[in-house]
Amino acid sequence: MTGTTRYALYFTPKPGSDLARFGNAVLGIDNHSGAEIPRPDGLADLAGVTGSPRVYGFHATLKAPMRLAAGASEADLLAAAASLAADHPPVPVGLLEVATLGAFTALIPQVPPPELGLLAAECVAAFEPFRAPPTEAEIARRNPERLSPRGRALLARWGYPHVFEEFRFHMTLTDALPEETRASWRTRLAAAYGEAEPLTLDALSVLRQDGAGPFRVVRRVSFGG
Repeated sequence: MTGTTRYALYFTPKPGSDLARFGNAVLGIDNHSGAEIPRPDGLADLAGVTGSPRVYGFHATLKAPMRLAAGASEADLLAAAASLAADHPPVPVGLLEVATLGAFTALIPQVPPPELGLLAAECVAAFEPFRAPPTEAEIARRNPERLSPRGRALLARWGYPHVFEEFRFHMTLTDALPEETRASWRTRLAAAYGEAEPLTLDALSVLRQDGAGPFRVVRRVSFGG
């Protein structure tokens, strides 16, 4: 491992599920296997608007990317994830919909249950001891000057501004888009998504990024509660 290795705690859909197939096809990559995935019919131009989410893979963030603290190891992180997952019940989320979230297109719950925020808060707190303090460059990438005072406080304390009351479950599908193209992409991706089954979060995934490479799933740990 190098000093530029980062880890993240995400929800990633079960490999082979309809949700995984959709998200992987939109981003053009499978973050479990690393395989290239063909884009959906009629959406080959997604390649031009998915550069950033493709690096992270299809996921929902529960604990944002972080370098490990001094003395912490990947094995320690995996053990902590297994411990949390073993006692955690699955979280019914319900139906997802394609929506515009700021400048991005993402899948979000139609009616987010409170259990989602509780799970995210638990992950933020439980894995905080593994997080190395952010560098000045890492803080700058979060654009603190654009955040609210509360967002800046959360960034300073937790290394990420979108936690606790600022958390919103989402699975990103595109880069930030020009305003004039957002509605079109939302419509096209909603048509590709179609009618899907309700989502239940059934596992916690630990992912690793080496240098500037893509994030890859190290282990997906099923909830056992």
